[in-house]
Amino acid sequence: MTEKTARATECLREMLADPARSAELAAKIKDIEHEGDKITHEVVQALHQTWITPLDREEIHSLITSLDSVLDFVDAAGDKIALYEVESVRPEALELVETLAKSVADIQKAVDGLQKIKDPAPLLALCRSINKHEHDADMIFRKALARLFKEKTDPLEVMKWRDILESMETSTDRAEDVANIIEGIILEHA
Repeated sequence: MTEKTARATECLREMLADPARSAELAAKIKDIEHEGDKITHEVVQALHQTWITPLDREEIHSLITSLDSVLDFVDAAGDKIALYEVESVRPEALELVETLAKSVADIQKAVDGLQKIKDPAPLLALCRSINKHEHDADMIFRKALARLFKEKTDPLEVMKWRDILESMETSTDRAEDVANIIEGIILEHA
């Protein structure tokens, strides 16, 4: 699931670098998001069919659904960029996608690191890093909104970009949720 989210985030990054390809890349993200949904359903189904799990069922369920939420908001941002036919990209959107990419990379490392849960320090450091990325995204989002409303821009453009930026920022919020779940798992099992 983390690999799917990383791929979708990379497509979002490409979309912002080349908005002319937004329809093509939004379709790619949508396909990746459907693959992620399939993984989520398979994990949930396996949870109901397995007696012994490596972690508590609730922890696994929370983790997979939170990971799915990150991917859902990446998909939402890509969808909006394509649907709104964005032609030029705001600099804060580029900052947000880079911050999101850092969060997703740290999530990948943290999920992979759960196999070494008895060594919690590196995992907890990754969780703190993801929380910092979320804080950075909040600051970028606020700065972007302030600049967006301050400029004498077309009201439709303001509404479009507010919607796009909000989806991107929300994806970092969901990444922080993943970090909080991982931190709870670590504290419970380490």
